[in-house]
Amino acid sequence: MFGYVVGLPAFASYFAVGLFAYAVFASVYTRLTPHDEIGLIRSGNLSATIAFLGALVGFGLPMASAAANSVNIVDFIIWSAIGIVVQILAFYIARASLPGIHDKISRGEMSAGVWGGGIALIIGILNAACMTY
Repeated sequence: MFGYVVGLPAFASYFAVGLFAYAVFASVYTRLTPHDEIGLIRSGNLSATIAFLGALVGFGLPMASAAANSVNIVDFIIWSAIGIVVQILAFYIARASLPGIHDKISRGEMSAGVWGGGIALIIGILNAACMTY
């Protein structure tokens, strides 16, 4: 019976590091954007919700890949940090490819939210695939 829980400490440490990395990413991301994601989401702005969820999922995919492929927790931490940097790059790609995206998201324009979230997701998929070594 106890053989089944032998991996529990590793799971707990990877999970805790993953949650911390999510918190770091969300904090950095929301500071970079000129609009208040959480405020917009709380007020019912679906465009902001889609854009922010796209960024979170786009970050989660490489995190999952890093967790599955890391040789130890330090390796996972390093790849998590790389994931944060790459996903921040996705933010700048979305911003450069759609001028005024943040104003459009603030106004609730769905196309801007879908575009921003989609770019984040595409970059996240590529990032995750590149982390399978």
